[in-house]
Amino acid sequence: MKFVPAGVVPFMALLLLQRRPVAGRALLVTGSGCPGHSLCRSNVQEQTRRQVALLNATAQDLFSLYLKCQGEPFSSDTDRLCNPSGIFFPAFRVNRTSERKEVMVAMYKLFAFLNASLGNITRDQEELNPTAKELLDRLHNTTKTTRGLISNLTCLLCKNYNIFQVDVTYGESSKGKSTFKKKQQGCQVLRKYVQVIAQAARVLLPHLSPP
Repeated sequence: MKFVPAGVVPFMALLLLQRRPVAGRALLVTGSGCPGHSLCRSNVQEQTRRQVALLNATAQDLFSLYLKCQGEPFSSDTDRLCNPSGIFFPAFRVNRTSERKEVMVAMYKLFAFLNASLGNITRDQEELNPTAKELLDRLHNTTKTTRGLISNLTCLLCKNYNIFQVDVTYGESSKGKSTFKKKQQGCQVLRKYVQVIAQAARVLLPHLSPP
């Protein structure tokens, strides 16, 4: 996915960017607006719950492996170099008492941002660490899970709330930056991801639990 400026992004356009097969993805549809129940698989809510749980369970390992593959000084000076305070990340102000609709929209913004960021990090690592197979595999698998999650959030928002447009902001591209800055940006994003996905799982999973 390309990095684009903030703006209203139609769900259907995002789905068209995700045409390669993804485990747990929602069905693709054509046309404008929300098509209703035809967009969703019957077990979409359970798929979404499992995808969020999987991302949460694997986030710390992905960050640790990323650090290992970047070498020094990232391994020994992680707290300073990977401090995410200076980077943009979507605000996530919902909690367990927030309305379900508000939670779903916040989740969509978060994972749309993350999907683009993972694409940026993966591109850089394919250039900087082309032999780091385990890291590249984990980045690709995380991206696939995130794309499937975006598709499922799309269908839930359309089906339950007739929402098919969300204002999504994407992060800064690392193209043209130095090797060090590329590594640092990936490190900062992944560290913030570890923090936010844990919060997202705590907030979202109760809203997706079976009655």
